[in-house]
Amino acid sequence: MTRTDNLRSAFMQDDIDDYLYKLLPARDEVVAEMEKYAAENDIPIIGPAVARMLALFVQVSGAKRIFEMGSAIGYSTIWLARAAGPKGKVVYTDGDPEKARRARDYFRRAGVAKRIEILVGNALELVKKASGTFDLIFNDVDKHQYPDALHAALPKLRRGGLFITDNTLWSGKAARPALPDDVHTQGVQEFNRLVYASKKLYPVLIPLRDGVTVCQKL
Repeated sequence: MTRTDNLRSAFMQDDIDDYLYKLLPARDEVVAEMEKYAAENDIPIIGPAVARMLALFVQVSGAKRIFEMGSAIGYSTIWLARAAGPKGKVVYTDGDPEKARRARDYFRRAGVAKRIEILVGNALELVKKASGTFDLIFNDVDKHQYPDALHAALPKLRRGGLFITDNTLWSGKAARPALPDDVHTQGVQEFNRLVYASKKLYPVLIPLRDGVTVCQKL
């Protein structure tokens, strides 16, 4: 197995990481191609271990209306859409039109295009403008935006809904003092502080891959 940044933890032993990924079932042709493309082009994706957990949360919560903040080539979007089922709706957002174009082709080939709405632009502004509320919001925008992403998303999440955020250990840097100019680590640290201090959320930080924080809105 080729180890890439999408299949690596900075705070877990390599042999445990290897064991975890060797347990995972093989992915279908489209998802495997996306993993290969992401590795070869240095595009961050959540990877299959986190993706399976994300899909499980969709399934056990019964989420049908999902908003994704920061979707890149649509890797996590496909997992969300498949887990939500044919009656589900997932809103894809990304600021790069080329990534959105590539994602659209993947969605078509994966057979989930009808479940996905593609929006190009600033995810924080797009979630604010979205109609209605969502059962699940997945946050994977630029890390310095994490506190603002929380404030933007929370009003759009229904009570009992899940707000899930990737990279909340940030290669272990979240646990150490951030340098004055490291706005990304500072953003992750402030986000983690905010969700655990909030009376509107019940958060759990799961140390899988790069850290995933799952919050239920109370």
